[in-house]
Amino acid sequence: MNALSEQILSELRHLLSEMSDGDGGSIGPSIYDTARTLQFHRNVTGRQDAYAWLIAQQQADGGWGSADFPLFRHAPTWAALLALRRADALPGAADAVKAATRFLQRQPDPYAHAVPEDAPIGAELILPQFCGEASSLLGGVAFPRHPALLPLRQACLVKLGAVVMLPSGHPLLHSWEAWGTSPTTACPDDDGSIGISPAATAAWRARALTQESTPQIRHADAYLQAASRATRSGIEGLVPNVWPINVFEPCWSLYTLHLAELFAHPALAEAVRVIVAQLDARLGVRGLGPALHFAADADDTAVALCVLRLAGRDPAIDALRHFEIGELFVTFPGERNASVSTNIHALHALQLLGKPGAGTRAYVEANRNPHGLWDNEKWHVSWLYPTAHAVAALAQGKPQWRDECALAALLQAQRDDGGWGAGRASTFEETAYALFALHVMDGSEDPTGRRRIAQAVARALEWMLARHAVHALPQTPLWIGKELYCPTRVVRVAELAGLWLALRWGRRVQAEGAGAAP
Repeated sequence: MNALSEQILSELRHLLSEMSDGDGGSIGPSIYDTARTLQFHRNVTGRQDAYAWLIAQQQADGGWGSADFPLFRHAPTWAALLALRRADALPGAADAVKAATRFLQRQPDPYAHAVPEDAPIGAELILPQFCGEASSLLGGVAFPRHPALLPLRQACLVKLGAVVMLPSGHPLLHSWEAWGTSPTTACPDDDGSIGISPAATAAWRARALTQESTPQIRHADAYLQAASRATRSGIEGLVPNVWPINVFEPCWSLYTLHLAELFAHPALAEAVRVIVAQLDARLGVRGLGPALHFAADADDTAVALCVLRLAGRDPAIDALRHFEIGELFVTFPGERNASVSTNIHALHALQLLGKPGAGTRAYVEANRNPHGLWDNEKWHVSWLYPTAHAVAALAQGKPQWRDECALAALLQAQRDDGGWGAGRASTFEETAYALFALHVMDGSEDPTGRRRIAQAVARALEWMLARHAVHALPQTPLWIGKELYCPTRVVRVAELAGLWLALRWGRRVQAEGAGAAP
């Protein structure tokens, strides 16, 4: 084994060890949650570095968030604009507000007539609230009003109006900042959070401060400080989009290792064993959510079942059945629209556990675009993520499985630089997903197809080697929350697993070529 492969395995061991240590997970800073937390924090001068960071994230067109994915720019831009209006005396704040106002005036409204399938989390609650607040602050400025979201918000508020207090970890608590008016409607969980959301927790804390100080406020303070540390930014006041992710992070990381045939690698065996034991102990009859103190969902439950089965355990499928409606699986009960990737993961779990899943398989196969790929996914902005996972699920137990339509589209989507990406540039994460899918479809005995795949992998490996750096933290946010975000370790595991797979692939192709030489 060469030195780079050894280094990749060493870094993977380190990442897995961090996940099992109970630090809650690592996740990049959020523009939206940081701005909301600043807005709810009384002392502007005590957060100058955070405000400076927020201003530095503004794009040249005046908005926040990637211009490649405009649907996910409204929430962070509204949040940053409203936070910076409170800090207009700070350097650059007034200019940032003016540019943001111009940006919102120019933006088409994606919610003018309908709600997109991949709308960000809580959009129906968050964006109308911003519009209401902006109406009083910005006077006659013409900005998107998001009318298609209004009936959804009203229906949700009617439902919430009949509730005295939501149980800790309820999914709607994740957007409490957009609907909560009294701190008595929520209570911090065992980590001190309201719905594993820094924005919701900061909003609850601000409202609770108007009443007598309680130990719960100190608990929320401790949570916000811990969430800030999880960004690894070193800037006080920067917080992630969601935290903790102490179930999601290890589940997805081990699942990714399987996609690269690293799950059972001897060098990772002990680190994998520790995480598997933790997941096995945590999985209850109701399933698992992204964090220990958050509501269970079908996605995290399905991936946990996959991981446990891959580790040789025999988990009961009952936990997943709670989310089954007809032949589909809902991520959360009452969700607005089904998730393609949740059903992909449910199908994979069913396949691994030897359970019937014809209806789920039919749904997954039917939810492809005209090119034969999977997109319009509600938890990840890139089509490469659901495509890689769908290919793995559909091929489970079928070593010679190949979908020629998906293969042709994947190969055609490779960029001239050798990488893959749903935006304007290739990313390491998405290139890894492409390699996971190609690896599954390389099992065919068709020599022409295998040669085309090998050529694509060689180009991808060259691109990855030129950009690989030891212990580099991923930066590109592609996962869908209230805005796009980056679960740092999850993405880093994918990057390293993709590179390891490409290296091994290259060595195998070289060996096969040498064996075929006269």
